[in-house]
Amino acid sequence: MSVLRTSDLSKRFGKVQVLDGLNLDVPEGSIYGLIGANGVGKTTTIKVLMNILKPTSGDAEVLGVDSRKLSPGDLARIGYVSENQEMPDWMSIEYLLWYLKPFYPTWDDNRATELVRQFNLPLDRPLKHLSRGMRMKAMLTASLAYHPRLLVLDEPFSGLDAVVREDLSESLVESAGETTIFISSHDLGDMESFASHIGYLEGHHLQFSEEMATLIARFREVEILVEPPSTLTTSPEWPANWLRPQSTPAVIRFIESRFDPDKTRNEIRRRFGEVLNISFNPMPLRAIFVALARSTSGERA
Repeated sequence: MSVLRTSDLSKRFGKVQVLDGLNLDVPEGSIYGLIGANGVGKTTTIKVLMNILKPTSGDAEVLGVDSRKLSPGDLARIGYVSENQEMPDWMSIEYLLWYLKPFYPTWDDNRATELVRQFNLPLDRPLKHLSRGMRMKAMLTASLAYHPRLLVLDEPFSGLDAVVREDLSESLVESAGETTIFISSHDLGDMESFASHIGYLEGHHLQFSEEMATLIARFREVEILVEPPSTLTTSPEWPANWLRPQSTPAVIRFIESRFDPDKTRNEIRRRFGEVLNISFNPMPLRAIFVALARSTSGERA
């Protein structure tokens, strides 16, 4: 079942097109990471899903409900934490949790207490006196205390130190069994450590959406050693799935975005004949993202 779904979703601000034909499908129980460069529409996508913004055209569904028709009962099953989320700064953490409890029928005092202890939150301290990391922990505690079916996080790791990011990541993984988590983030190292699915937003729509394991498996940095001088032509027609190709008289390098050990090796030998050596090197998510971001549209995966 899809917890979040968009169909041909578009959003325009005046003459500026931010989303254009976005088709998104987030399976239940997943930790889905939405990645992309600044300004590509990640936050806009989330705001449309949360009914903060209205779509220009197309459809968006949350928990099977049109995002424009989310009821208070629907919202009581959704947690939402934004990077720039406004909070009542005069409230203490304890007062905030007490204030929010009546709005959520599934509020769990034991879970709230557990999260407060896990995050070492100072209950009596006003929100305005909290560090950015503590504020994020307080917001996450308030969102997880009622066992939401869906948790939406917009850039939760931005500006946080490594220890705080690790604490937040652990709490998300612990909650993943009962909660579908949809998260946008530039912290690709953190995303790689716990996300089960990845969507890459670029050019106003998704370039791909797939399981993390499948994504990591299909990308390789390829290096080919040839007997110099290489017989490579000056303007070769590279396969569309070979990204950022480079060549010298002795070495050919590219990023394979549809890696298959046998098929890739056979294609290399078909093009270059017998070579001295071929190496296939796995790539972390950050390297994959950079390769995609720097590739031309004709070289996209």
